[in-house]
Amino acid sequence: MIVRRTAAVLAATVVIGTALVPAAVADGSSPSPTPSRAIPSGLFGSTDPTYDGVWRQSLALLAQHTVGERPAAKAVDWLAGQQCANGAFAAYRADATAACDAKTMVDTNSTAAAVQALAALGGHDGGTRKAAGWLESVQNKDGGWGYTAGGASDANSTSVVVGALAATGGKPGDVKSEEGRSPYDALAELSVPCDGKGADAGAFAYQPDKRGALAANADATAAAVLGALGKGLVTTAGKALPNGYTCEKADTPTAAQAANNGASYLARLLRDTPYLKSAMPGAKDQPDYGNTADAIVALAAQGGIAETKKPLAWLEKNSGPWATTSGPAAYAQLILAAHATGTDPRAFGGTDLVQRLGATGPAAQPSGSAAASTDAEKKDKKDDAKGVNVWWIVGVGLVGGIGIGFLISGRSKKQQL
Repeated sequence: MIVRRTAAVLAATVVIGTALVPAAVADGSSPSPTPSRAIPSGLFGSTDPTYDGVWRQSLALLAQHTVGERPAAKAVDWLAGQQCANGAFAAYRADATAACDAKTMVDTNSTAAAVQALAALGGHDGGTRKAAGWLESVQNKDGGWGYTAGGASDANSTSVVVGALAATGGKPGDVKSEEGRSPYDALAELSVPCDGKGADAGAFAYQPDKRGALAANADATAAAVLGALGKGLVTTAGKALPNGYTCEKADTPTAAQAANNGASYLARLLRDTPYLKSAMPGAKDQPDYGNTADAIVALAAQGGIAETKKPLAWLEKNSGPWATTSGPAAYAQLILAAHATGTDPRAFGGTDLVQRLGATGPAAQPSGSAAASTDAEKKDKKDDAKGVNVWWIVGVGLVGGIGIGFLISGRSKKQQL
């Protein structure tokens, strides 16, 4: 959900020409604001949006929509206005009136997150279809996606794109490369086999290493469980598993098997310690709040509500300072975790997450406001004027994911210790 996205981690980098550019921030926060960077009035957050503007905006709008809030029109317009003519989104465009060109660093993660948010809000079908078309056009031969077009496939990017394809009404499994490979094929190849050896069994790797080996990555696993389930950044709890999680051995796991295996790995990590740890070389182990929230979403989606209780209680007690520092994407992650588990986000460990998120951006529209912020709502008013009692409720069984929110390769390429 979603993404987006956790505590101290290594920021991923994207190779653009000869420059190494940070793809996004791992904990949902942004780089420190710079004097020359003015924050647009429609944008959530007060820190420099260069690397996460679209991502954090998408998560914020998704979270508000999920809890029944009506986002400010200018917040929605800002996000929609970031789209390039070819359908793609960059992490942030300071001047959205200027046409995108070859130097515009568009990416799959920002595009997929924006698609999920705009599809949920409704009234942006043309833009979301064009964005989905661009995503399909840059699919890799193995069926997956990298952070940038043509980049090597990774579990996070592939998963958040799956969520976008599902949000626009498509069937991700039917989106195949010229070689006939689907996103689920790509994710299966990143699943660590359940061969009974080692603590990594069932996990997903971010990408294979230089030798082709798969190393467990908790961030990638949380994302890939949702991707393998065909879900996006927003989800509700799946059917409870009667016998708990198992790690099923298979030469080539199905998407369902890979999702269950990944969830079993996350459940094992959270069995003794109710939070996941971030691993930054040279730094002490410390709680990874965002990844813990993402893991809760993934476990709930796979039917592991029982396994979410301890980490959710831990987040309710301990995540306040992290969210305050990290900003809108962090609050959104917590809201999506609460939503997935049926927890009240307005009473999350004594904190009203909805209010806290709202305070980081433009005020949501009052319930019942006469102002319509989307084309779909304008159509509602026109229908009412004709005596037609029809309300267009446009939503997506988005699951939430990313960035990242969890998911999102742009957040990090960290490895779990």
